[in-house]
Amino acid sequence: MVKKKLKKLYGRDAREFFNQVMVEQPLLPFLIPLGLFAWFVERWVVPFSNWVPLAAAVWATIQYGRFKRRTTVEDLNKRWKHLILNTAPTTPIEPCEWLNKLLLEVWPNYMEPKLSKRFQSTVERRLKNRKPKLIDKIELQEFSLGSCPPTLGDQGMRWITSGDQQVMRLGFDWNSHEMSVMFLAKLAKPLMGACRIVINSIHIKGDLLLLPILDGEAILYSFESTPEVRIGVAFGSGGSQAIPGMELPGVSTWLVKLLTETIGKTMVEPRRLCFSLPSVDLRKRAVGGVLSVTVVSASNLCKSTANDIGNRQSSNGGAAYGIADNKVSQTFVEVEVGNLMRKTSTSKGLNPTWNSTFNMVLHGDTGIVKFLLYELDSDGVKFNYLTSCEIKVKYVLDGSTIFWAIGHKSGVVAKHTEHCGQEVGMVVPFEDINGELTVSLVLKEWQFSDGSVTLSNSLGNGLQSSFDGSIKLQSTTGRRLRARVVEGRALTANSKSGKCDPYVKLQYGKALYRTKTLSHTVRPVWNDKFEFDEISGGEYLKIKCYNADMFGDESIGSARVNLEGLLDGASRDVWVPLEKVDAGEIRLEIEPIKNDHNNSMQSSSSKAGAGWIELVVIEARDLVAADLRGTSDPYVRVQYGNKKKRTKVIYKTLSPQWSQTFEFPETGEPLVLHVKDHNAVLPTASIGHCTVEYSMLSPNQSAEKWIPLQGVKSGEIHVKIARRVSVPDSEKKNILGTDPSGKGHKISTQMRDSLKKFTGLIDDGGDPEALALAVTEMEGIQGEQEEYIETLEREKAMLLHKIHELGSEIIRTSSGPPRTRY
Repeated sequence: MVKKKLKKLYGRDAREFFNQVMVEQPLLPFLIPLGLFAWFVERWVVPFSNWVPLAAAVWATIQYGRFKRRTTVEDLNKRWKHLILNTAPTTPIEPCEWLNKLLLEVWPNYMEPKLSKRFQSTVERRLKNRKPKLIDKIELQEFSLGSCPPTLGDQGMRWITSGDQQVMRLGFDWNSHEMSVMFLAKLAKPLMGACRIVINSIHIKGDLLLLPILDGEAILYSFESTPEVRIGVAFGSGGSQAIPGMELPGVSTWLVKLLTETIGKTMVEPRRLCFSLPSVDLRKRAVGGVLSVTVVSASNLCKSTANDIGNRQSSNGGAAYGIADNKVSQTFVEVEVGNLMRKTSTSKGLNPTWNSTFNMVLHGDTGIVKFLLYELDSDGVKFNYLTSCEIKVKYVLDGSTIFWAIGHKSGVVAKHTEHCGQEVGMVVPFEDINGELTVSLVLKEWQFSDGSVTLSNSLGNGLQSSFDGSIKLQSTTGRRLRARVVEGRALTANSKSGKCDPYVKLQYGKALYRTKTLSHTVRPVWNDKFEFDEISGGEYLKIKCYNADMFGDESIGSARVNLEGLLDGASRDVWVPLEKVDAGEIRLEIEPIKNDHNNSMQSSSSKAGAGWIELVVIEARDLVAADLRGTSDPYVRVQYGNKKKRTKVIYKTLSPQWSQTFEFPETGEPLVLHVKDHNAVLPTASIGHCTVEYSMLSPNQSAEKWIPLQGVKSGEIHVKIARRVSVPDSEKKNILGTDPSGKGHKISTQMRDSLKKFTGLIDDGGDPEALALAVTEMEGIQGEQEEYIETLEREKAMLLHKIHELGSEIIRTSSGPPRTRY
């Protein structure tokens, strides 16, 4: 029996071998007869040698060895795959030398520039919000990760189970001494000057987790725990290359803490980051978006067990919160996106239903929507925090959007929408208690840096590009922006008085504007317009809404608007939700306008020489009291570039009148006014400052305005600003002739008619309202007359200058050499 089985096994093996050889050697059927014929000739006709059988035996042995090796490898691979996927998911697969070699090849030319640009924007965003007190201002000047890439999977890769999903785990070790991240810091008082801060080395070591989602369209990545982070910091002076030197106290610790917290808050399990793999790259950078969030309901809310509470206390190091009993009185959800917060209504029971919808604003191409669950006490006064969950949103380069959240047992719930306007429903478990939250998300639009907007009702891929169909990066120099504060709605009233007297402050760069104050309304309509020069570098328009009160104005919300991508001829009408409050929105209309004044100013300056700035400091009002007696001794220090001038001191008043004129040669620098309180013994105290905008004025045009003082609670200053330049050649033709427009005669006629009207009103008994209107009309005519007189004086000066030039030319030509007679 054994011999028969062995014969069958050898026969089957021989047949498999023969079939394999026939597949790999298609010429074998022709070679075998040829070999037999050669052997017949050598054996019976002409005896050559005995090498033919030997060669055939060697060849057959080599072929058989290759066959057995191939079958053994295939069998081992089948067993290995079965072991990895079914029996031992933590078995290491293989070392990652091939991956590190590939990373080394693509790092310098592709990955390093991409990652440097991404990390640079992240660092700049965090630097705006957090800096040590020792540094007044810090700016990122250079960002390069160097040519040394991280090392992945030195100890191999492993499969681990997270919920129902398989996650790849591999080691991450980055030890680079070639990176260069340079900051220029302006030191705060009492230190003065600048210094350079350079990060020249970095070491990050930890375990990285990779999880493919959406059928391989994206990869979630994170560290399993907070990695080991070390950075090298060098310090130097602001005027030379940074060299290792005296370390500023606390700055190195601040940088290490900032980087560690950035990694810990964004890249540590389960707060994963997303890397999308789009098939199409539209090459559009999203700078903001509008997201509609509907909090539908919660289900299966119940109290946590004692073991769960003990585990959370031991892991978090503090007290854990949970529902007190299964009879929940009232609950509500607070939705947060950055500083923007909105609250739902309250609902009772373990399965509450809210169905509350809010419009949220995303600043950038990603966002985190947090849902915080609170429970009200039985008296409805105090509320307790219960738990939270979050959903992340990310723009993909093909125009789609990815939503993902942490599911049960650290799994992942992910959804994908191809176009804006598609509704996404997600059920997300709470973090610390049992229960789930059902939400509905609709990404209404994405806003891009080139001015295009992805709208929910658009066709195709939903892209509304520039007017000629091409992508244009709009220049941010030489333009002005006009912002109109239209109205507000659902503003927060004062909790004590129940009234709301709202007004809005707009800040863009150094420009600060304020609307009028409206009384007793939560739905104000302002319709106030403001203009300012556009600033490059992604400057936000900051909005602050206040409720005017006699004991100090109360902040009722703030917001910021991204002004990138505004195209000429287009406008943006948006409702901006107020942040840091429960309700309230402000409607803005923003449009770019051509700055023709700058062009005319440049052309006139190039033709007729440089001009000058004429500033009249008229008066001030509502100044803060700097003295104990409740008054101040104010004066104004005018600073224009490096030149400084000051007004006289007006003693013991909060409403001084100066009426002093200052002139400066125009250099384009900011014109800053510092209002100070004079003190003969103690140092002078600042009672406000402001910047006077003059670049919008056309040549030889003046403007008179009240400017709110910054840095103080109240105070305004009344100034008159004018740009004086020589008259261009196009206007010189009218100097030698008479008044072509008859403006002087027109002003005189208007003044006579106004005086007759005023005299007639007095003779008729004098209606106060009519007299007031007549006086206002006369003041306007008087202002036009003064401007006309200034124009005549300027033309007179130009005429005298022209006469002087003509006289000089006559003298030069008449003093030539005498003619020689022939």
